[in-house]
Amino acid sequence: METPSEVSHSKLTIVIHPGSLNLRMGRAADLNPINVLHAIARKRLPGGPKHIDPFLPPRVELQNAQEIEEARLSVSHTLQSCLQSDGRRRYATPPQQIAAFNRRSQPEALTTSPDKWVETKGDIVVGNDVLRLNPEEDFNIHFPFRRGDLNIHAGPGGSLTAVIANLQAIWTHILETQFAINPKDYPYYKVVLIIPDVYNRTYLRELSNMLLLKIGFGGCFVVQDHVAATFGSGLSYACVVDVGDQKTSVSCVEDGICHPNTRVRLDYGGADITQTFFWLLQKCAFPYKACSEKNKLDTVLLRQLKEQLCHVNLDICGSQEKTFTLQQPDQVVQHYTIQVGDECIVAALSLFTPELLGVTGSKLVHTQKRNMGDPEDPHDENYLRDIRRKGFKDNLEIQNENEAYLEQTQSQQSNNEDDIVVDAIDTVPTMTDKDFVVNPGQILGLDQAVLQSIDRCPSDDLKRKMYGCILVVGGGMKFAGIGMWLQNRISLQIPYHYRAEQLDIITNPRDMDPAMVAWKGAAIMSCLETAQELWITPAEWEKMGVKVLRERAPFTW
Repeated sequence: METPSEVSHSKLTIVIHPGSLNLRMGRAADLNPINVLHAIARKRLPGGPKHIDPFLPPRVELQNAQEIEEARLSVSHTLQSCLQSDGRRRYATPPQQIAAFNRRSQPEALTTSPDKWVETKGDIVVGNDVLRLNPEEDFNIHFPFRRGDLNIHAGPGGSLTAVIANLQAIWTHILETQFAINPKDYPYYKVVLIIPDVYNRTYLRELSNMLLLKIGFGGCFVVQDHVAATFGSGLSYACVVDVGDQKTSVSCVEDGICHPNTRVRLDYGGADITQTFFWLLQKCAFPYKACSEKNKLDTVLLRQLKEQLCHVNLDICGSQEKTFTLQQPDQVVQHYTIQVGDECIVAALSLFTPELLGVTGSKLVHTQKRNMGDPEDPHDENYLRDIRRKGFKDNLEIQNENEAYLEQTQSQQSNNEDDIVVDAIDTVPTMTDKDFVVNPGQILGLDQAVLQSIDRCPSDDLKRKMYGCILVVGGGMKFAGIGMWLQNRISLQIPYHYRAEQLDIITNPRDMDPAMVAWKGAAIMSCLETAQELWITPAEWEKMGVKVLRERAPFTW
């Protein structure tokens, strides 16, 4: 057997892509990563507080049910005015007719399910086994990531320390059980961590600290998910649209740099579409009446139904008869037959009519915040900007020291002019240049997010390039025909002087699963000659802390 020192570099590099629902992890040499539920269950202390993170974003009490219903009708009317590929008008089966069939549908009972609840042997359960954990057992369930960022909250296990501890427990458990890596060999391994394009510096510092000092990897570098996605797709530039389970993010990437002004993250994703689809199914008398978002196996079923049934194929009209099987531990397996209509398309199009996603509550828009300073990094860009400002002021004083009148004028105006001139040559992008516009009480749709992101590019030439290459990745938007719909929506709204460009939407780069593209890109990056200068060692981290991250990270810190 090979010792770690004899193994190739790519086999000794672990690539980690953490998500709100799933964790993708693998060696850089692997063809594909393993994909497991990114969750941990911990035994509840006797008499301790109960906490279970939801497996789907919870449905809210609909204060604005009328608005959501109007949005549904609006999309339905749009679909009825569309044409099929042969030029005929589309038709739709009335929802009342579909509901009447579903009310009459009775499940067919099959044999008792062979599935069993997982046998717990310790105080923690990790990954997919959390789904098979008997709800009668006293376990708290935690998802360390929510909405594309660390899941910090006021409940049990919600502190930053607890979330980092949960991540460490999950990742090391996977390394030991799935990859058979002995903890004493961690120093031989390096790790690539894929982070969101809109990131939190404090969280990033804690994650780096955990990987290098607590787990003890021999080296680490971080890469933004959108940059990794362009590498995985073999593109030098793209407007990247990443739809995950609980967040959707858009940014413009050029030559391995994600332009800070163009980054936006929206608090909705595939899980919200699942809840919208469930709401639409219930309006058509979904025959599985006991289905509940609080039953974790029901949430798995709902996700599967969304992935199997939802699409944007305008040639499919009227009602379609579908079947699904309900199989849960220690229960009789039941076979259901249901009818579905245009709600399969309406749910997928909720990305463009995000009022429909209001079933899971209001949604925030996040952009990259400027660095407000870090006590561990006194020589950050704020310090450099002050130095530039001081140097600029000193030069002016030297030039004008023999001209009394100019010197006097300069002293009167120095405060104003220093700020104006220095900010003009400042290399740190200002985030107030163009804010993402969201009308009060509304949610930013996917097409609007793309248009506004591209509009924030620094030059017309770059905007043209981005309109010519829009890359769709992530596991939350895998609906047949959705790329063409996005292309049509954007082509109708492109500013006139960019319309000559060929609009290209890439939804399956290199015939890969779009959910795997960023992981694959990071694996490719880790093996490049130029990546060698990005690695941070534990000794460097211990000595310099976050300063070394600012200097080595392949993005503006």
